[in-house]
Amino acid sequence: MNNTEQANSVALEKLLGAEPQIVDLGLAKDVIPGFGEKMILHAGPPVTWERMSGPIIGAVTGAILYEGWADTPEKAKAFAAEGNISFDPCHHHDAVGPMAGIVSPNLPVWIIEEKNSGKKSYATLNEGLGKVLRMGAFSDEVIERLHWMREVLYPVLKSGIRRYVSDTGGLSLKSLISQSLHMGDELHNRNRAATSLLIRSLVPSLIDAESDNPDLSRVVRFMAGNDHFFLNPGMAAAKVSLDSVGYVEGSSMLTVMARNGTDFGIQVAGLKKRWFTCQAALPDVLLFPGFTREDVNRDIGDSAIMETYGVGGFALAAAPAIVQFVGGTPQDALNYTKEMYEICVGENKHFTIPSLNFRGTPTGIDLIKVVETGITPILDTGAAHREAGKGQVGAGIVRMPSEAFVKAAEAFVEEYSK
Repeated sequence: MNNTEQANSVALEKLLGAEPQIVDLGLAKDVIPGFGEKMILHAGPPVTWERMSGPIIGAVTGAILYEGWADTPEKAKAFAAEGNISFDPCHHHDAVGPMAGIVSPNLPVWIIEEKNSGKKSYATLNEGLGKVLRMGAFSDEVIERLHWMREVLYPVLKSGIRRYVSDTGGLSLKSLISQSLHMGDELHNRNRAATSLLIRSLVPSLIDAESDNPDLSRVVRFMAGNDHFFLNPGMAAAKVSLDSVGYVEGSSMLTVMARNGTDFGIQVAGLKKRWFTCQAALPDVLLFPGFTREDVNRDIGDSAIMETYGVGGFALAAAPAIVQFVGGTPQDALNYTKEMYEICVGENKHFTIPSLNFRGTPTGIDLIKVVETGITPILDTGAAHREAGKGQVGAGIVRMPSEAFVKAAEAFVEEYSK
């Protein structure tokens, strides 16, 4: 075993040893490290307002309206264009966000803690599908929903979670992910089982804490009616687990993959927190009725953290039903997972796939193997309209572009050939 293989073994064991758990909820401005007064976090690597994709521009517009910094979309865009906002990637603040990934100061966020180290990560509450903020929509309906989520959903859910944590300790997300893989989820585009397990875990505590609250039933119905409700805390679980790997000298294992609708970027355990970027891929997705290929924006979102964690597209073999949503056949799903083993450091002993005789999911993307084989990671992803305000247009499979991996490999060789 050479030095890189040894380092990758160390990195993988750190990843597999992480124990992410839900411990609380809070408002972003109160709990996320380094959150400024007029700050908005976004998905992917750093990007300026001038280079932002339509979905991020739309989501920023919605966030400004939600925060009350402007009262019309036109004024909101002008407010951002005039330099009034400090933009930063979610990843720079221990956070992750699906699609546009927008986090503004008064949005409620999950607080996920890694049990062994005490490291924390953060993610917003999931709004559902369609015309939602994360897809770049900012209509009155979107803003009203966000206010309801803060004023009604957030305090009820926070109360229930605090009761659960008081009675039981943190809610293990690793356990829920493991179970949901055996129930047909892959944890990126299909979270139905995981959401169900989350609700099953929390509802008794919600009832104990909020039994006299007339909003309780609506809160439970909202969660139950949103199959993607688990996605956000699941992403935060992946984030804090990969953050637990930290810097591992000599390791070529990826710790971040992320897209902002303009650029795709990666980070590598042995190259600290350096970004290596290239143009984001253009997804070839299964379109919703009424949309065309010309409507699709370039790939976007921090949700690639799920594949970096060893689930999502890497666990497609566990979720044959997903092909109804993203296209293809159950055999395609099996083939994608089998292919991903070729570019990973190892397998996840905690996350197993029944259809592969309970083989562990391919885990720990190896930069060197990606470049040597020419196989790039696949994601099953949602697709947003390229124009701000239009929302989601479809979902499908997308491969990450190779250029970022080549840049990182060149830097890796330079760093470790000294």
